[in-house]
Amino acid sequence: MPDLLGIPETRLPDDPAAAAIAAGDERPGRVAAAYPSSCLAWAVLAEAALDADHPVQAYAYARTGYHRGLDALRRAGWRGQGPIPWSHEPNRGFLRALAALAKAAAVIGEEDERVRCTEFLRASSLDAARELGL
Repeated sequence: MPDLLGIPETRLPDDPAAAAIAAGDERPGRVAAAYPSSCLAWAVLAEAALDADHPVQAYAYARTGYHRGLDALRRAGWRGQGPIPWSHEPNRGFLRALAALAKAAAVIGEEDERVRCTEFLRASSLDAARELGL
């Protein structure tokens, strides 16, 4: 579905790490090592680091997930703008990494990065921004 400007949604392919993460069979770091291109694996690591009060680690994990996500989005036809719907499950890894990057940036005082990531998340998916607390 296109947005109001006629830009089609971007839908990422299934993330091969999603099943391993959902099953909880392995530690998130092992999942990220097995699937280093997985946005979701890096997002899970970033969220866990934020929960453990390790914001610098969270920032690094989230930035990795964010960049892996940008690569995947471009391969899926994304041209730097347009909706990335939360309702499409494979998009959630990227959106979660982006939200974690905004949150980690806030904690370490990177205000410009926090604002940029928050605005990017909201422009990509208001549902994701609401769901992820931004």
